[in-house]
Amino acid sequence: MDILSLKRALLNPEIYPDRPTAVGFRETHISLVFLTGNAAYKVKKPVDFGFLDFTSLEKRKYFCDQEVVLNRRLAPKIYLGVVAITDDRGRVALNGRGETVEYAVKMKQIPEELLMDKLLERGLVTREMIKDVAERLVLFYGAAETSESIGSFARPERVKQDTDENFEQTERYVGSTITREVYETIRERTNDFLMRQREIFERRISSGKIRDCHGDLRLEHIFWGEEIAIVDCIEFNQRFRYTDVAADIAFLLMDLDYHGRKDLADHLIDCYIKKSGDEDLFRVLHFYKCYRAYVRGKVESFRLDDPSMGEEDKEAGGERARSYFDLAYQYTKLF
Repeated sequence: MDILSLKRALLNPEIYPDRPTAVGFRETHISLVFLTGNAAYKVKKPVDFGFLDFTSLEKRKYFCDQEVVLNRRLAPKIYLGVVAITDDRGRVALNGRGETVEYAVKMKQIPEELLMDKLLERGLVTREMIKDVAERLVLFYGAAETSESIGSFARPERVKQDTDENFEQTERYVGSTITREVYETIRERTNDFLMRQREIFERRISSGKIRDCHGDLRLEHIFWGEEIAIVDCIEFNQRFRYTDVAADIAFLLMDLDYHGRKDLADHLIDCYIKKSGDEDLFRVLHFYKCYRAYVRGKVESFRLDDPSMGEEDKEAGGERARSYFDLAYQYTKLF
């Protein structure tokens, strides 16, 4: 079933067990999300961006299963399981009869007003909340899996593969969402840091700071409910999760900077270091903040090439991409 036909079928309220009066819809560059009020159903698009490959039904099923398992580490009450989308002679259903044409991750629908990006917009994020998040991350990273194999993902030459990929995938946006000067400066400073600072990367590895992390730690993924739940970790590529805890938390710090709250970013890292004792983290922090900002610029730039995106969404994505690339450029002055 093609993606547009699937979208039309899943917008039908009658196929859902809670029989909503209407079905809400959200779209990202890799997912379609259908909202019933009680539950959210996330379907993976059949796309291949190099760093992820969802082009076969078998792969999408595998990564749906992975998404549930991995996200239950930080949001056990949110991720409910994987459902099959079936087609019985044109009748589409969830876990129904007929051929399985797709899979979806079923989640408890989160009230969006309680996500931390929305709370921040309303001025409701406090220093105490930031402290609680920092302490939750200390516990998570302390319990997260580590091994010699996982540690190898943070070696400078391995990190360079990721940064090189970013530069290769964004060169076509030079003159559109990123200027040639910004592109060349970030690439030059990134390569220079990786070459000069091998010792600190190796020390981070030997001290057990490379873990199976979240990989996409941003404000919009932190839910402030009865307890802190952090959703939407990276399931589609281990190399984005197998990383220095500094690289993981740098994403959240960068996000706070992007939203104009450097004060909260500074408080977050102060609380984290006080609780974890990881003062060595400062040596690589700005480098990883630059990397994270650049990744967001890349992802937003991808919207320009998505045929399913409207022109208004593409224009907004382009503006966000330019802001992220500019932020990455500012971080290069700090390392």
